[in-house]
Amino acid sequence: MKKQTIFWLKLLVVALPFSGIAQLAAPVKTQEGLVQGTVENGLSVFKGVPFAAPPVGELRWKAPQAPKSWEGVKTVTQFAPAPFQGGNPPSGKSEDCLYLNIWSPAKTPKDNLPVMVWIYGGGFSFGSTSEPVYSGENLAKKGVILVSVAYRVGQMGFLAHPELSAESPNHVSGNYGLLDLIAGLQWIQKNIKAFGGNPDKVTIFGESAGGIAVSMLCASPLAKGLFHGAISQSGGSFGPYRSTTYPGENLKLLPFAEKQGLEFMEKAGAQNLADLRKMPADKLPMGFGMPGAWPIIDGYVIPDDQHILYQKGQYNHTPILIGYNSDEGASFSPPKTPQNYIDGTKKRYGKFADDLIQAYPVGETNVPKTARDLARDAAFGWHTWSWASLQAQNSKAKVYYYYFDQHPDFPADSPRYGYGSPHGQDVGFVFGHLNPSSTEATPTDANVSETIMTYWTNFAKNGNPNSKGLPTWETFTNDKPRVMYFQQKAMMGGVPSETALKSLDKYFEWRRTPEGKEWAK
Repeated sequence: MKKQTIFWLKLLVVALPFSGIAQLAAPVKTQEGLVQGTVENGLSVFKGVPFAAPPVGELRWKAPQAPKSWEGVKTVTQFAPAPFQGGNPPSGKSEDCLYLNIWSPAKTPKDNLPVMVWIYGGGFSFGSTSEPVYSGENLAKKGVILVSVAYRVGQMGFLAHPELSAESPNHVSGNYGLLDLIAGLQWIQKNIKAFGGNPDKVTIFGESAGGIAVSMLCASPLAKGLFHGAISQSGGSFGPYRSTTYPGENLKLLPFAEKQGLEFMEKAGAQNLADLRKMPADKLPMGFGMPGAWPIIDGYVIPDDQHILYQKGQYNHTPILIGYNSDEGASFSPPKTPQNYIDGTKKRYGKFADDLIQAYPVGETNVPKTARDLARDAAFGWHTWSWASLQAQNSKAKVYYYYFDQHPDFPADSPRYGYGSPHGQDVGFVFGHLNPSSTEATPTDANVSETIMTYWTNFAKNGNPNSKGLPTWETFTNDKPRVMYFQQKAMMGGVPSETALKSLDKYFEWRRTPEGKEWAK
């Protein structure tokens, strides 16, 4: 770029604060070209930075390709559209969706700050980086660079099909959404230094499907070396594969997923892959819970059952900070009557149902939290406990385990009596975006949020959440399985529902036997 152009750009940056227009940040040079964001409350903010080529046309259902370079300065001040999906995200939706956002407190490229990379949830079928609760300024003000990365969701992100596998150099299909995240992390390795970040100190973190994706990246050889710490909120993917899936047993094998891809093509009315790629996205038979909308064991991105990989020590050994919420089961269609609960438990768990009903008891006339906790643990609690136990058993990388239970004590006449913290409640606390007018707000929320943000950013800086002035967060070991409780304040305790988790563990262990695999068919 000519010196005269750079001079006028710098002059514009200086003049803008006096013009009433949002102040532009100094341009930053990426490998593809210059980008220019805004200055907001002392942070440099870049929204809608491309990290891969638009996955459209012939690139639909292909691994992400490198972004094209550009001339001049690209203005990156608005969130890009979210991935194509059934919902309506704040920034709209499009197949052209592979963009990331950066909040940086760095003053120079030499600041070498730790980097936190956010992965949104949404059941792998929904999600967007533009959700207001994910805005990264509060975490960035604590001395980290916050990056949020988009990835394809639903059938656009995870559809498998024999023709797709045949055209792939790795002879696999599906898992495009995970490959998007890996491409985003690769872009960060190449470019984050220019934004003042340290590519050797990257922590991935996510909630729900984002937390599950974190655990999958921890087990994927393709992500090796791309991050150095992992935080999973209500995540983990340690259940065995199953043709008829349930929460916690969501994964399918590639051959089965390919058969479902054939059914998808037939339902779409397409004769071949070329026809399918030409169809408008909104004409495809997509939806939450439908086949082709979840990661699969493909032998490439996800090499095997993650529990088995961890038993063998075949994963990316980084420190982890993992946990879940106290009443996740309240958020996923809890059974309305005791009989509903009993019938559902027998259908899913077979000969283990009676033991689990005893471990997670139901009332005579109601379905209390003790029963809802089976859904919580099957989807999140057991996976977190297994992840912690397996890593503590065979890795030097430390484990920090938490249990989020921040809520008011509901009175006996309240419809919320006996309820804990539902799925997703923790996200606002992590990002420092609380709703003080919520009926479930408590006087300690702000302090708990501040504590959590400090723990999370400490972990990103040091691989350890502890610092002066905070309650000591002890590491989790199998000899001393200690858990941090966020319960009006931060305090250590034992593993929640540990005896019940052991009963659930027997079921998952049996499911990996030949008898258990055959039964699950």
